[in-house]
Amino acid sequence: MNLPENAGSSQQREILDALPVLVFLERSGRIVYANAEARRQMGQGDALWVERAVEDVLWGLYPGTAEPRTLLAATGKGSPFHATMPALDGQLIPVEGTYSILGAEGREAVVVAHPVGRERAPRSRMMEDVLASLPEAVAIEHDNHVLYTNPAFTRMFGFGPEEVGGVSLRQLIVPETRWLELASLEKAVDLQGRATVETVRTTRSGELIDVSMQCAPLCVDGERVGYVYTFRDIAERKLAENRLQHDAMHDALTGLPNRALFIDRLGQALSRRKRRPDLSCGVLFLDLDRFKQINDALGHAAGDALLVGVAERLSSVLRPQDSAARLSGDEFAVLVENLVNTADLEIVAHRIVDAMEKPFDIFGHAVGATASVGAAIAGPAHTTPDMLLRDADYAMYRAKQAGAGQYEIFDKHLESYMNRQQERERQLRAALESHEFEFRYEPVYSLHSGRVESLESVLSWQQPGGGIDSGNDLMEIAEVTGLSIALGREDMLAACEQLRAGAAHLSGRGCTVSVNLTARQFFHPELATHLREAIAASGIEPMRLMVEVPEGALNERADAAVAVLQRLADTHVRIAIDNFGSSLAALNHLVRLPVDMIKLDARLVESAPTASRQQAMIEALIRLAHALGIRVSANGITNAEQLQMLIRLGCDLGQGPLLSLPLPSALTLDLVTAACGD
Repeated sequence: MNLPENAGSSQQREILDALPVLVFLERSGRIVYANAEARRQMGQGDALWVERAVEDVLWGLYPGTAEPRTLLAATGKGSPFHATMPALDGQLIPVEGTYSILGAEGREAVVVAHPVGRERAPRSRMMEDVLASLPEAVAIEHDNHVLYTNPAFTRMFGFGPEEVGGVSLRQLIVPETRWLELASLEKAVDLQGRATVETVRTTRSGELIDVSMQCAPLCVDGERVGYVYTFRDIAERKLAENRLQHDAMHDALTGLPNRALFIDRLGQALSRRKRRPDLSCGVLFLDLDRFKQINDALGHAAGDALLVGVAERLSSVLRPQDSAARLSGDEFAVLVENLVNTADLEIVAHRIVDAMEKPFDIFGHAVGATASVGAAIAGPAHTTPDMLLRDADYAMYRAKQAGAGQYEIFDKHLESYMNRQQERERQLRAALESHEFEFRYEPVYSLHSGRVESLESVLSWQQPGGGIDSGNDLMEIAEVTGLSIALGREDMLAACEQLRAGAAHLSGRGCTVSVNLTARQFFHPELATHLREAIAASGIEPMRLMVEVPEGALNERADAAVAVLQRLADTHVRIAIDNFGSSLAALNHLVRLPVDMIKLDARLVESAPTASRQQAMIEALIRLAHALGIRVSANGITNAEQLQMLIRLGCDLGQGPLLSLPLPSALTLDLVTAACGD
C-alpha cells in the first residue's frame, strides 16, 4: 500500500477520505488508518484508531481462528464479510463489505465496508447515489487497486463489489494483449489531462466487449492521486458500423464483395506477389451469356434470382482462399492466389465454365445461363489492379466472340492483338477530333425500274496519307470503345445535310438517305433527341431519312427494342431492319414493329442461288413482308445470278458491288440524276 506507519501520505488520506464508504487500512492485524466516513460513523478521531486490533473494531470479521490464514492465502482477491462495528454511543452497527489482502508477507490489507440498515449522512448518501445512478460503468483506482465501482460496472463486466475491492483493473478486464494500450492511455492523460479510446475489454465470463473508455485523473488539492475510469458499451454502435461497412463493400443482392472491395483485395494480392515472386495471382472475369434475354423474357425478379444462383454456384467451386465478387450487372470476377503458372489459372477457368453449364432452377423453370470467362495471370507489367482486370476483361470479350460458354486465357498473342486494337482506338479518337472521317453513299436500286431509290451512308476514313479505310472493323472498334455514339451523330448530321444539299435531285424523286445504327447507338437514351436535332438543323422532311437497325439488337432485348422503335417512329423517320434473316428471332415481332423495310442479310443472298431452302426462305420472307405492307431490300448483290433470282422472287430493292460501290457525296447526286433522268 506504500503507507507510512500510523498515518499514510496526505494524498492517500485525501483520496480515501473522499470515498462514500468505510475504509480501514490494516498492517499485521492492526488498524493504521480509517477514512473520514469510518471516523464519522464511530465518532472518533485519528488517534483512537492507531494500532487497534482489527477484531476490536470489526466484530465477527474473523469467525474462527483459522480465518486469517484463509484470507492470507487469497492475496489480491476480495473476500466478502458481515460484521458489526461499535459506535461511540455504545450501539453496534451492522456492516458488510470486502476484506482484501494486499501483501501476504506483512499481512497488509484493505477493508471496504458500509453500514447495513442504518441511514448514512446526506452528503455521503448523495455522492454514492449519484455514482450508482450513472449509466456508465465507473471504477476508481489508486495505486493499481480498485477502491470503488458503481452498479453499472457490475452490470457491464459481471464483477460484484466484493470481487473488485483492492484488485487491479488490469487483472479484471484488460486482455493481456492490451496492457500496453492502458499504459499509453495513462500516458496520454499525463499529457492531455484526460483521454478516450474505443477498445475491447473482458467480462467476468471471458467475453470480449466493445467499450468506449475514458480515463481521467483523480486529483486532491490539485495533485493526482489516482485514476477514474468510465466505460460505455458501444457494442450496438459497432455492430451498426460493421453492418454499414459490410454493406458499403458488398453487393446487396448476392452478398459477394463489390468492385471496390475486389480491387482492394487484388491490390493486396499484387503486393504479396512482390514478396513471393515464385507465386503469382490471377483474375477471372465472367459475363453471363444471354442474360438480357432471360431478364426480358422472365422478368427482373427471375434475373435477380439467376444472379444469386450464379454467385452461389461460383462460390461453391472456389477454394477458401479465392475471392469472388460481383462487379456490376451480370459481370463477376474471381481472384485466385498462389498460382505457379497459367495452367493453374486455366484449371479454375475450366471448372467455372463447367459449373455454369448445368441449368438453374428459377421459380420452377430450368434456365440455362452459361458464362464467358476471361482469365489473366499477373506479370511484371501488371502494377495496378485495374491493369490486370483490364486484361482479364479483354480475354473475356474474346471468349464471348468464340461462342457461349467459352474461356480465354490472356497471353502474348492476345496482348499483341490488344495493343493493335488500342492503337487503332487511339487513331480513331484522333481522326474524330480532326474530322478525318467522311461518309460515302451506296446507291440502293429498284430491281424493277432500275432507278436509285435511296442512298445508304457508309463510314470511311480519309487518312492523312491519302488512303481510305472503310473496313467493318472501324465500327466494331468504335462500338467497343463508345466512339460509335459520336460517329452516329456525325452520320445523322451528314445524311441530313446530303438531303438538304441535293433536295432538287433527291427529294423531288422520293429518294431517301439511310444511316446505320449499331446496338449501342440504338439503345442510347438520346437517340431520338439526336435525330430530331439533326433534322431540325438541316430543315429536311423527316420522311426522307431512314434509320437501319441491326436485327441483332432486336434479338438481344426484344421488348426494349419495340419501345425504342416506337420512339423512332414518333420522329416520323423511316425504319429498316438490317441483316434480316441472320437470325429469325425477330420474325415473331415483325407484326408489331413499326417498320417500313427489311434488308436481307448478305450471307443469305450469297448462298440462295445454289440452295433451294434459302430461296424458299427468301420467298417466304418477301411474301410475309408484302402482306404486312413492308418493302424488302437485298444486301450484298455480287453477281447477275443473285440479281435475277431476287427479281424473280419479287424483291423490291437491292444493293451491292454488282450495282455500285459507295461513292463520294458529290458523285451520288450525279448518279441519281443519271439513273432517274431529268
